[in-house]
Amino acid sequence: MGVVVDINDGQSAEKAPSIDKLMKLVENDIVKVNQHIIDNMQSPVALIPQLAGHLIAAGGKRLRPMLTLAAAQLCGYTGSRHIGLAACVEFIHTATLLHDDVVDESDLRRGQDSARAIWGNEASVLVGDFLFSRSFQLMTADGSLPVLKILSDASAIIAEGEVLQLMTAHDPKASEEDYLQVIKSKTAQLFAAASQIGAVVSDRSKEEEKALENFGMNLGIAFQLIDDYLDYSAKQADLGKAVGDDFRDCKVTLPIILAWSRGSEEEREFWLRTIEREEQNDDDLEKAMEIMEKHNTLQDTVERARHYGSMAKDALGIFPDNEAKACLKELVDFCIYRAY
Repeated sequence: MGVVVDINDGQSAEKAPSIDKLMKLVENDIVKVNQHIIDNMQSPVALIPQLAGHLIAAGGKRLRPMLTLAAAQLCGYTGSRHIGLAACVEFIHTATLLHDDVVDESDLRRGQDSARAIWGNEASVLVGDFLFSRSFQLMTADGSLPVLKILSDASAIIAEGEVLQLMTAHDPKASEEDYLQVIKSKTAQLFAAASQIGAVVSDRSKEEEKALENFGMNLGIAFQLIDDYLDYSAKQADLGKAVGDDFRDCKVTLPIILAWSRGSEEEREFWLRTIEREEQNDDDLEKAMEIMEKHNTLQDTVERARHYGSMAKDALGIFPDNEAKACLKELVDFCIYRAY
């Protein structure tokens, strides 16, 4: 059974934040983005659209493309460049998922068989490479050097984050600072880039461009921290994952890092055995969650997410109040409270 932490912060079910308004805001654009994605994942090599289509159709919310679309609306953009760039963002994201599942040896993705479980590691890596390449074709088709720099820099930083995570894998002694650098690179960088290019295509000021970059970065950090919490939450089953997958995969996330820093010698030996040496017994997950509960590490992970969520909303302060701004602020709340 997962640990339940109250992250509702007094909100009633009736007032629970959702992304419904955001989806309504961008619904016309997202239809065009989806068509753009379908058109651009085609290839005469049949396995490519087959494998890519499996993952793209698996039920993701298109959160990152929606950031580009909503940011463009926030900035008053009336053109069509944001459609192709939102598709580009989704291709980058999808490519990283394909590669992640290979590195993590994951057999499930969004509650369904992962691509590697069906077609194998080699095909998943190579189709991921195709999608990365296709994303760069979409960037060059846009024709903007600033956009190309933002998205290509993001792609490089994401790859660096993957390697940094590999270097700190199975190390419960990793610092909170090191872990934050991993999630900034792996997760938050694409949130930041997706948001920032909404200002770039709108020819807005550097100040507004930076504000949207900061919004996306802080939102992405909050998003990942809640994912860290959710892995030990009873709500995991609703997301198509078993409770404790990170633990069983010996992944070091913030709840474990905090538990290590606050733990006794006996508890640290437990983490060394189960995470570093990968020697786990059937009852170890339950003990791990007992240690986390003892040291309040899950609640503190959520509190850190709230902190970054607040900074994300603050970053939008320079923009006038409008529907797009309200939807983006509610998205922050949704990402933090989404398990409820």
